[in-house]
Amino acid sequence: MTEVRGGIEEISIRDLGVIADASLPLGPGFTAITGETGAGKTMVVSALGLLLGERADTGAVRLGSTQAWVEGRWRVPSAGDVVERVRDAGGDVDGIDADESELVLSRSVSAEGRSRAVVGGRSAPVAVLTELGEQLVVVHGQSDQIRLRSAIAQRAALDRFAGPAFAAALDTYEQVFHRWRDNRAELDELVADQDRRAREAEDLRIAMAEIESIAPQPGEDDELAERAERLTNLEELRLAAAAARELLSAEESEGADALGLLDNARRQLERVAPHDSALQPLADSVTEAGYLISDIAAQLSTYLAALDADGAQELEVVQERRAELASLVRKYGPTLDDVIRTLETGSLRLLELDGDADRIDELSREVEEDAALVRELAAGLSAERTTAAARLAEAVSEELSALAMPDARIVVEVTQRDADDLTTYSATGRDQVAILLQPHPGAEPRPLGKGASGGELSRVMLAIEVVIAGSDPVPTFIFDEVDAGVGGASATEIGRRLARLAESAQVIVVTHLAQVAAFANNHLTVVKGSDGAVTASSVRRLDGDERIAEMARLLSGLPDSDSGLAHARELVELAAAARR
Repeated sequence: MTEVRGGIEEISIRDLGVIADASLPLGPGFTAITGETGAGKTMVVSALGLLLGERADTGAVRLGSTQAWVEGRWRVPSAGDVVERVRDAGGDVDGIDADESELVLSRSVSAEGRSRAVVGGRSAPVAVLTELGEQLVVVHGQSDQIRLRSAIAQRAALDRFAGPAFAAALDTYEQVFHRWRDNRAELDELVADQDRRAREAEDLRIAMAEIESIAPQPGEDDELAERAERLTNLEELRLAAAAARELLSAEESEGADALGLLDNARRQLERVAPHDSALQPLADSVTEAGYLISDIAAQLSTYLAALDADGAQELEVVQERRAELASLVRKYGPTLDDVIRTLETGSLRLLELDGDADRIDELSREVEEDAALVRELAAGLSAERTTAAARLAEAVSEELSALAMPDARIVVEVTQRDADDLTTYSATGRDQVAILLQPHPGAEPRPLGKGASGGELSRVMLAIEVVIAGSDPVPTFIFDEVDAGVGGASATEIGRRLARLAESAQVIVVTHLAQVAAFANNHLTVVKGSDGAVTASSVRRLDGDERIAEMARLLSGLPDSDSGLAHARELVELAAAARR
């Protein structure tokens, strides 16, 4: 098998479930975790789940504690997707040597439900843990046995077994399929919306023609309103301006005006100014006031001369123009600036709308070409899956024979949906995969969900993982009671196969069977204290007589019975010989 480097070195747990404080030394190879019922073995899997981004359950926080905390130390390749993703998230890894580095992941969950993830020493979204977990660990528990019954999980298992070349082909197909699907959706929308967009283009042409014919100018409506106001009050303006001019400078009457009064005042002051020098500046000011009044009178005369005698005709023209602008604002407003903007942007919108026909033609060609490519690539995937299915069925059947199911045979069926109907295709192709179990010769192969017991599902799942590990290696496998529902020789063979899997990956197994634990090169036990808590001292690595006693307890429930101890030693020796 392919050697896989890396794995979990150690897991530290605090205030999770019944575990108050514990540290689990793991390391390479096959680690078995045993302990009495309720001692917290499953919490170890829960802790790993938190580190791998699973949803946090506040009910798992130890009663009386404010938060649960888990930390894991991994050995990972110094170069690769894992380290790259950690650094993308702002974290870092510590180099161990040229090939391996240490990655630290941690997760805390508060009693109020708040969750915090730390990746390589830096806070990160929990989703980053999920991404890393997919590359670091495969977890199997009772729920995964149920999941194996689904067609999606069975297809995914076959695809993993098919190897990296198939994965590359599937990735190419997915890209083409998504492009075809997106372009087809855009094309369908354009075709369905073609009439509406044509009407929009026609309405826009009419609007632009109308606006161009009237040619509104920025601010013109305000200017016309001011002109209309002046023309409407033209006679009143004329009378007021004429009266003001007469008061300042009476040209047609002999009455006193402002200029005459100022001139009289100036003469009076100049007559006596020689007697008091203080009066001369005042006389000069009066003279200047006379000049100012004379200038104002002249301006009023100019204003009166400029008033249009035929103001009524001009007012009519102004009001007609205002009506035209008001009509444009009602149709294309709400302001005159919006009307002018419609004229400015309309050309670009028309180019877009008129380009629909070209875009439809272009998309039609692309969709047709991609449809043909989707069919071609999907056919290639089908052929590769069919070939891989035969190999997977043969290899898993051999494994089942070694797992005390000598008469059982696995059948992996690959059927195709209608090749011509692209609506039946998905992002994974047009194949439907079914893994069937034939329990003995002559029996009809049946779906795993209908033809397999819990114990058989456990062995099928293990057999599949052992076989797939050769073509799709994963650094770490975690099995939570994969031996549920089995015992005796079947349990021994499960232990043997787990040990074989551990030759190319790190394997961690929570088990209650001595036949499985015997094959582990690292045996940990979880013991609940007298107060019901699991503390650091309650998780121990077992060796020698301690391990034999634990194996005897698993076998008979009596850790110190002579027959149980003898049986345990025999089992450990058998497993050690098998590993050699």
